[in-house]
Amino acid sequence: MESFNPKLHLPILIFGIAAPFVIPGVTIQIAVLWVMVLFALTWDIMGGQMGYNSLGNILFFGSGMYISALVQISMFANVSEYTASSGAVDFTYTSSEYFWGLGWGILAAAVGSALLAASLGWTLFGLRGPYFAIGTLGIALTAGELMGTWEWVGAGGGLAMPVYPGSADGKSFMFYFMCFFAAIGTYLFCSWLYSTRFGLAINAIRDDEQKAEAMGIHTLRYKTIAWSVSAFFLGISGALFGNMTGFVEPLEVAFPVATFGIFMVAMSLLGGKGTLWGPILGAALFHVLKELTWTYFLGWQWVALGVLIIVNVVFFQQGIMGWLMEKFPERFGIIVDKKETAK
Repeated sequence: MESFNPKLHLPILIFGIAAPFVIPGVTIQIAVLWVMVLFALTWDIMGGQMGYNSLGNILFFGSGMYISALVQISMFANVSEYTASSGAVDFTYTSSEYFWGLGWGILAAAVGSALLAASLGWTLFGLRGPYFAIGTLGIALTAGELMGTWEWVGAGGGLAMPVYPGSADGKSFMFYFMCFFAAIGTYLFCSWLYSTRFGLAINAIRDDEQKAEAMGIHTLRYKTIAWSVSAFFLGISGALFGNMTGFVEPLEVAFPVATFGIFMVAMSLLGGKGTLWGPILGAALFHVLKELTWTYFLGWQWVALGVLIIVNVVFFQQGIMGWLMEKFPERFGIIVDKKETAK
């Protein structure tokens, strides 16, 4: 596991803890930033560290959102009555009911999403390269469409989450810190994971899967576990985001393939995939640029983000961390044989 570096970690910890007190007006926007960091870190487990570019990881964000919602609702109410209610039935949750439901909902979202990834992995990992990317994209799109037709969970109209039993500021404050600690926890777990034999194994799969198999690495097992780990944290982020927004809708909120689904890939590429800090830098920069374009270039925001992604993919494939490691290798502990490079 990466040792604690005060110069890198302390400023982030101080910012994360102080932000809702110092700049309370943008608490939700910064909470979304932590969700973006979690997105980029979990996508990079697959795309950067293992070389399997998934375009459908948003599936686990949405599944986590729905699993959490159903657990929270079903613990104290009938789901069919809840989704069909038009005011005839009172579904006001007490504080105790809300927080017990929230806790169990987050846990179920994490475990349920991981199990979903494991079940899909046994079939999808028969695909390689662009076929895997397209296959995952198809499943994510299909999931959104299926949930949009399932009346029991509200179909296309979606469903409202249990109402937070407190003030709006209290809700923002609580979910901000939950998102912050979820992102920190994901970072710490990835940092530890990449320092283990498991990290070496998925790197070997990325470099040459056939040779990895010849060396005795059970590649299907490692790929399935890596995807399940990614899904575990995405399920948590879905549960938190659904409760934070207070509403679950299949296409625009739970399975937004064209926005969050693409953003998590773009952020990792921008920061430098295959590195621990690259996805974090990419998420921070991308989120700030996204907010600026939404504020000052409304109407052209998608064009601006599209241009950024094209420039990144065509001219800057190594990303920020890749560029820094190439320019200043000694600062990253990389030893360069100058005699060899001079030849």
